[in-house]
Amino acid sequence: MNETIGMLQELLEQNQFELLIPEEPDAKDIRLVYLMNDAAESFLIFRNACMTGTYKSEYEGELEFSLSHDEKREEYILSVWQGDSVVTILFPRLELEVHLYNYGGIAHFWVPGYEYLRQLEYRIAILRDKLDYLGEEYCTPGEQKLAMLTDFPPLNYCCYPAVPAKYIVPIDDPWSPSLEALEVMEELAEEAGDQSFQKILKAYRHFPVRPFSRWIGRQLRRKKHAPLVDLLTDRICEETKKYPCRSYGGTADREIGELLKKAESRKTELLEKRKARRIEVMREEPFTTAKDSLGFQVWVMIYQDGVLNRRVTMEKIEG
Repeated sequence: MNETIGMLQELLEQNQFELLIPEEPDAKDIRLVYLMNDAAESFLIFRNACMTGTYKSEYEGELEFSLSHDEKREEYILSVWQGDSVVTILFPRLELEVHLYNYGGIAHFWVPGYEYLRQLEYRIAILRDKLDYLGEEYCTPGEQKLAMLTDFPPLNYCCYPAVPAKYIVPIDDPWSPSLEALEVMEELAEEAGDQSFQKILKAYRHFPVRPFSRWIGRQLRRKKHAPLVDLLTDRICEETKKYPCRSYGGTADREIGELLKKAESRKTELLEKRKARRIEVMREEPFTTAKDSLGFQVWVMIYQDGVLNRRVTMEKIEG
């Protein structure tokens, strides 16, 4: 219980307070969104709770809160002020509920240009959030290593942001690579047999400066480093196979299955005609709980060689 109370306090200190009010009038459990991304949907659940006051679901300002424990009644009392409005929740227990999902084929094409590198940045970022918020027990050992790459500037939001600038949550000193991130990239470069990138990383250890980071970021576009980038992409996909895909119910799942089947057929067709060096089937999907505005969409990402760099085009699969 101390752990979940700490999670609650951390969330409120970040001005995050999104309740999922149950539709049933006699329901006793209230969910509070904890971490919601393509890798995980998690909630703090106020068990057998009683709520009074007014909750503003659209409120986005700063929060004030108080949390106390009534030992005699064996319950906690949480009051949250949303501006001039206050909501109070009385609850005896606070539990964590977590659902993990396969995010290896997830993509969001929000920022154009070298989209395949931006999708790598996005997957690594949501993996790191899963690790930081939920802990090691919700990540495989392989994921824990890959999550360190958020501290590798040539591949993180410094060089290949997956989302527009206004949505980026800045980190301290983002241009300095961590030793753990360098070690992960060195292992991958060695496994991919990319000796030239190994030399680059060796020099990067001695000169971890912003201009060099940008230059290395540009090197990741080069055809000669494609095996390294593909190895990293495939490694993430392999780790996430351990988790299920989201399910939305009979009809929706059948429609999704048809779209994915068409995408795989298109992938086979293009590869047989040698129209691409590599093809990935990508999907965008909404949450299963607290659904957002996204619909389910499927693309094939088609890799082709330019003169020096790789380039990709996206082809949307229509239902």
